[in-house]
Amino acid sequence: DDLGHEQSHSHSPLVDRSIIRSRAGVKAVSLSLIVLTLTAAAQTVIYVNVLSVALLADLIHNFGDALTAIPLGLAFVLRSARGERWAGFAVVFTIFVSACVALVQTILRFIHPHTLTHLWWLAAAGVIGFAGNEIAARIRSHAGNRLNSPALIADGNHARSDGFVSLGVLASAALVALGAPTADPIIGLVITLVILRITWQSWRTISTTDPGEMIDPHEH
Repeated sequence: DDLGHEQSHSHSPLVDRSIIRSRAGVKAVSLSLIVLTLTAAAQTVIYVNVLSVALLADLIHNFGDALTAIPLGLAFVLRSARGERWAGFAVVFTIFVSACVALVQTILRFIHPHTLTHLWWLAAAGVIGFAGNEIAARIRSHAGNRLNSPALIADGNHARSDGFVSLGVLASAALVALGAPTADPIIGLVITLVILRITWQSWRTISTTDPGEMIDPHEH
């Protein structure tokens, strides 16, 4: 009886950790999804009034980042290590697509220079985008480290990369206001390089680390 009692106690914490990890993962993904949805919604309102190509690119990044929460959230609900890993690869692919979108927008801006207007609105959109993405990045990165989830860590890096894109929008508005219209495509190129670097870092995180149990099962 004592042996059976001891075995029941030795197995139940493992089950509890699995359930707690699943719930904590879903909570982190859901919170970041809400933050990014509100961010993209606020930027959409500004875009309708400004019609900025740079802001449109930022919107694409933010909506794409929000969508990565779906496969990752399902993986946590199903408590599937394989699903979590594949969700991580989907995140890396989305980051790469974001870099491609930024590159295309930059090339088009070099070929067809565009005079930015409503600079205060653009600056506000940049600040909103950076703040929203940084909050989402911290939620995902903190949970990813605590839950030992490479996919969630990569998703946090993705949100942070989109925050850099938003800072690019802000920097473009500031430099154009100072009389440097060519700064917009140059900043776009820098943003693209930053996102590509984050793509490579996230790929290494996903491909070299396996999802595991949460580091601290009592913190939730």
